[in-house]
Amino acid sequence: MTKIGEFDDIEVTLDGHVALIEIQRPPHNFFDHALIGQLATACELLDDNVECRSIVLAAQGKSFCAGANFGDGSGQRILTVEEDKKPENHLYQEAVRLFSNKKPIVGAIQGAAIGGGLGLALVPDFRVTCPEGRFSANFTRLGFHPGFGLTHTLPLLVGQQNATMMMYTGRRIKGEEAVQMGLADVLVPLDQVRSAAMDLAKEIAISSPLGVVETRATMRAGLADRVRAATDHELTIQNQLRVTEDFQEGIKAASERRDPNFMGR
Repeated sequence: MTKIGEFDDIEVTLDGHVALIEIQRPPHNFFDHALIGQLATACELLDDNVECRSIVLAAQGKSFCAGANFGDGSGQRILTVEEDKKPENHLYQEAVRLFSNKKPIVGAIQGAAIGGGLGLALVPDFRVTCPEGRFSANFTRLGFHPGFGLTHTLPLLVGQQNATMMMYTGRRIKGEEAVQMGLADVLVPLDQVRSAAMDLAKEIAISSPLGVVETRATMRAGLADRVRAATDHELTIQNQLRVTEDFQEGIKAASERRDPNFMGR
């Protein structure tokens, strides 16, 4: 097993032809600009590594990624308000880099993938999950607008109706239902999620590496550009809603674990 690169919040290893990218911010692996940037850089390094043929994206702890930690501000890059409004400075630029990677990725979703964490979970080509898996586009429950490209990637996977239902309600989809609706591909017991993801990645790695990369490029042609267009729009609306009373109420209600009392202003 070979370690690839040096990172603060992730570890990247290569065993044979299968790489493992492990997010190491347990228990909930909240994301920020730095984490998404590290993941994008790791994927670029693996794209350039001729020995790597497939990748598993996994996380330590209870959650896969519970979204941005709005409660203490650690989910936000330290920028001025005006800087943060610019697409070229925002973490969604790093998300576009992730969707631009060349090699197939299998996601090991062992727990919650919430908000932007759901967006991250949709970067992989396939998802292995368990009954304890939870998938939620909870943005409207926060008085917010969906982000991380979900307005494009989620309907692509589950259809317009299922995606609209998830985004309007913010409900949490359990692992079994996620597989039924196409949000995940494999359901196994919790303690087998990572090993099952590795097995799928190894199966992919047996195929012709040149053939897989070119087939993937055909199947995902234009995806990164469409995600870029989606995130540019999402960020514009998010910036509008970020200054509303409803957004403040949504964040407060979430931190207090209660239903929000939105006033539409």
